Amino acid sequence: QVQLVESGGGLVQVGGSLRLSCAASGRTLRRYGMGWFRRAPGKEREFVARITSSGGSTTYADFVKGRFTISRDNAKNTVYLQMNSLKAEDTAVYYCAADPDINYSYRYWGQGTQVTVSS
Repeated sequence: QVQLVESGGGLVQVGGSLRLSCAASGRTLRRYGMGWFRRAPGKEREFVARITSSGGSTTYADFVKGRFTISRDNAKNTVYLQMNSLKAEDTAVYYCAADPDINYSYRYWGQGTQVTVSS
């Protein structure tokens, strides 16, 4: 089993930055691909970014390209999401996930961290 705990969320103004962290316990993350998702109020959960187990490849949703960066530190068993140039529409609960299958359905999920961007 893998337990994932997100942190780093909070209230920030439009144009500001936040860095989310996803710390794992139970097993090392180095063998897993990882992803970040978000769910805005009244909306479906949506994909934000993902990174391979080695960190050598990343993929982003179009709406965050150039603003968000996913990274990982396998020695610290942690994955990050650096969010810059935040917009009001980025307001959501952000979730990290681990161990995707071939269809990018993730096996393990964190509880989420709230990000609120005020205008």
